[in-house]
Amino acid sequence: MGRGKDLDAQPFSWPVRVYYEDTDRGGVVYHANYLKYLERARTEWLRALGFEQTALAVVHGVIFVVRSISLEYLKPARFDDALNVGVELRETGASRIAMQQYVRRGAEELVAAQVEIACVNTMSFKPVRIPGPVIAKIGNKK
Repeated sequence: MGRGKDLDAQPFSWPVRVYYEDTDRGGVVYHANYLKYLERARTEWLRALGFEQTALAVVHGVIFVVRSISLEYLKPARFDDALNVGVELRETGASRIAMQQYVRRGAEELVAAQVEIACVNTMSFKPVRIPGPVIAKIGNKK
């Protein structure tokens, strides 16, 4: 798991175990459940940077929402697999963050995702600037 001041330069990884409830009748992870794994990793990435999403909403009046996501399913994960779900920062803008995410079993890549999140006002859901403290931690990557 990436930790430290320069987290933007390091990939972040979060462990996930596949439970029976995550699988379909064929015993493989149901495709929509990968979205949950990716969301958890993004939440933990922010937490590792020192930002709780609830505090961002209360203190700064912002939340991050998925603007776009593209997934490529490469290989199936199965019940009881130990997975690592990663976040790699690609680019930041005034109100958006683009990242690459992955789900791996060991060195084997199972899912590759391109994700863009937007920073929006909690009341209007209109895009707003990413709070300064967040940009200071992740860097302004073009």
